[in-house]
Amino acid sequence: MKVVKARHAGACYGVQRALDMAYATILDGDVAHTLGPLIHNPQVVNELEGRGVSVAASLDGLDGGMVIIRSHGVIPQVKIDAEEKGIALIDATCPHVARAQKAAASLAEQGYHVIIVGESGHPEVEGMTAYAQVDGRAVLVVGDASELPEVIEEPIGIVVQTTQAKENLDAVVAALEERGLQPIVKNTICFATRQRQEAAGELAEEVDALVVIGGRNSSNTSRLFDICKARCARSYHIETPDEIEPSWFEGCEIIGVTAGASTPEDQIEAVVTFIEAL
Repeated sequence: MKVVKARHAGACYGVQRALDMAYATILDGDVAHTLGPLIHNPQVVNELEGRGVSVAASLDGLDGGMVIIRSHGVIPQVKIDAEEKGIALIDATCPHVARAQKAAASLAEQGYHVIIVGESGHPEVEGMTAYAQVDGRAVLVVGDASELPEVIEEPIGIVVQTTQAKENLDAVVAALEERGLQPIVKNTICFATRQRQEAAGELAEEVDALVVIGGRNSSNTSRLFDICKARCARSYHIETPDEIEPSWFEGCEIIGVTAGASTPEDQIEAVVTFIEAL
């Protein structure tokens, strides 16, 4: 079997930046904690814990050391609390997430009723919501156009979770415009996310089976899998090579491999090597 990797796959700039900052902290000999998982990749998080970077749910009870803000960012109050407690922060928020936070805050400050297109409860979306609530306004989070309420007060400003598919954003905007509403749209989808989605979709149409690598708690990886599954029925989402079943590839000549933005290159190569050895 021939194994083909998507032309864009694996760890994006924001994830690699966060990992580099965490590893640099360890090398400096500092005790380190992350507020929640640094990235949505259980294997990487476990490796970091093994090297002394513990995961903390909050600032409460931390007894010193550096605190790393994860790539998904935090709500503004966390930074205020850290300063009041004298806790040193290393801000590993992805620059694209930070841009989305600023866009949400800016729209709110200009008087727009903010709609966030994204996954409710996701840490990135929670942070964006908090930034948009700086003036006390209500913020609406919708996963897709079907979740739009019947009544929405104007003017409307839209921002979007960085890992969303543009088609989802477009559908929300179109649904609002069909009602005669004219939202201001800040497209804060990360370019790297779009690259990976397009490359995965293209590859899915060219292969007999496709493996998507990444944490099951990773929104962008789950979205890649959905894109692939829609175009290649024999698509499989895994975290590690030992999940692969050889029977998946019976009768296949070309196997595709792609990976979410929280998947380091060594994890991709491990899967490629495993498949090539079957």
